[in-house]
Amino acid sequence: MLRSMDATVRQLAAYAAVARAESFTAAAAQLHVSQSTLSRTVAELERSLGAQLLERDTRNIALTPTGAETLRVADDVLNAHRAGMQELERFVLGESGTVAVSTLPSIAAVLLPEVITRFRSEHPQVAVRIMDGLERAVLQRVSSGDADFAITTINESTSRLEHEPWVRDRFVAVLPQEHPLAAQEEVTWRELAAEPLLAVGRDSSVRRLADAAFAQVDAHTPPAAEAGSIATVGGLVSAGLGVAAMPALVLPLMATESVVHRPLVEPVVDRRLDFVQRAHRPLTAAGQHFRDVLERCRCSDLTLPAGVFWA
Repeated sequence: MLRSMDATVRQLAAYAAVARAESFTAAAAQLHVSQSTLSRTVAELERSLGAQLLERDTRNIALTPTGAETLRVADDVLNAHRAGMQELERFVLGESGTVAVSTLPSIAAVLLPEVITRFRSEHPQVAVRIMDGLERAVLQRVSSGDADFAITTINESTSRLEHEPWVRDRFVAVLPQEHPLAAQEEVTWRELAAEPLLAVGRDSSVRRLADAAFAQVDAHTPPAAEAGSIATVGGLVSAGLGVAAMPALVLPLMATESVVHRPLVEPVVDRRLDFVQRAHRPLTAAGQHFRDVLERCRCSDLTLPAGVFWA
């Protein structure tokens, strides 16, 4: 029974060098090892395979039929090993692989396209996977390791996650074009609360923050209607069914030109969006490259939409 599984890459490389050079002396010089060491290594491979690979005399070396087949297999193994190690090196250096980003839909649709464009121009062999969703799901993907990091709101701190501010956006009143409040330069939360309110579901961080702002002015009127998505709320506002309070970054997701927005004041409320990663777990090299691009965007000429500010 052959014990070929015991053959090592070192043994195969040594044998391939001898077989191609047809000389232990020349192969030893090429590999920068002693001839005796090389001879022992090839002998170990022959014992592992249970077959003679080389026919030797005082001057010449010739491959046996098993030796010729072993050389073919050794070349395949060594080429695959070399390619694999090169790919591993690229991954370690952050020049291959995938960066998985968990984030809110507004960040994914509005801010990340420009960031990804800059990142891909510097690291074209690294893929970017965007996993968007609501806050709880976004953070869970980081905690579970499915995502390298997140850009999201964060309601409660946990020892499993590290986070720091990245960007913030301001809440605005979203109104039908002909609504009386649209004639004002600013709208107060109390004025908005007096209108039929349209809101996203309670599992949304937007809803949590809006409800907290209404509570500050002692307005606890339940919404006239709730919807599962920002786009649906935009459609309802456009149809004249009510008004909404939304952070500035979600406005492009409302996908309608039939609404207007005005700054919300008394109080002014910002939504803070943090960079979040698992505590005590360094990013991959590619993930760190992506974070570096995020930081450079903060310090460069990346244009932010109205009502959006670096944190």
